[in-house]
Amino acid sequence: MKISARTKVCGIIGDPVEHSLSPVMHNAAFAALDLDYVYLAFRVKRAELKEAIGGIRSLGVVGVNVTMPHKIGVLKLLDSLSPAAESMGAINTIHNKNGELVGYNTDGTGAMIALERKVDPRGKKAVLLGAGGAARAIAFCLAKKCKELTILNRTKEKAVELAKSLHGLGASVSALPLKGVTLRKELSDANILVNTTPVGMTPNVNETPVTRDLLKSKLVVFDVVYNPPKTKLLKEAEAVGAVTVSGVDMLVNQGAITFKIWTGHEAPVKVMRQAVLRRLKG
Repeated sequence: MKISARTKVCGIIGDPVEHSLSPVMHNAAFAALDLDYVYLAFRVKRAELKEAIGGIRSLGVVGVNVTMPHKIGVLKLLDSLSPAAESMGAINTIHNKNGELVGYNTDGTGAMIALERKVDPRGKKAVLLGAGGAARAIAFCLAKKCKELTILNRTKEKAVELAKSLHGLGASVSALPLKGVTLRKELSDANILVNTTPVGMTPNVNETPVTRDLLKSKLVVFDVVYNPPKTKLLKEAEAVGAVTVSGVDMLVNQGAITFKIWTGHEAPVKVMRQAVLRRLKG
């Protein structure tokens, strides 16, 4: 990669960001298409978010991905939002269009591309664990396609707030506290399980948000955690015969959509996926 005074800058902001694989993925894509871009990671604390967003505009940064804990808090600092991002109430991508900062959410679409390769969600019941930024995006998409959606979160109030925002999208939506008794009841007749919590993420690879006895072969289990690529939840789901979806698929899909927003080029998806898997293998 050759850096010059003309190189365009993209990146990711969050706290922490040291674990992110987005720099590896996007820089591999830029190199594959011989684009004069570079992707960097920027740790931005909550108190510094306003200044960081101003820096994107003043420094001419082409765009950034937004990760925890800023996916919701950043909304009020942008000039406009895509219709989907406005409806979801969370973003993961900012594009600097000649000084106008536009927010997008590619998480939901990226997740659904991965999920729909394994199951048609229409008429199905989905159980969603978590109520953060990624959960909001995925819940928005599930609520438009599923018949029933149950949101489980440790803080019930956040689940209730998210459920209310999905009213009228199509699915019957309920919100409950995330604990053993509710998990057992809701999973007993569920078709799809989506985990958006960080449980099971490296280094806590022996943790799982759902014990093996609650899993079953007819369930499609999707874990948005991508490090490790096969979490304990996915391993135990496979062991009982369930269909699984890895967070790597969502990461690459959402990255490919973002790549096109920033560059106007179709993303080299295969290259991006290979770069992610190589880094995860160490």
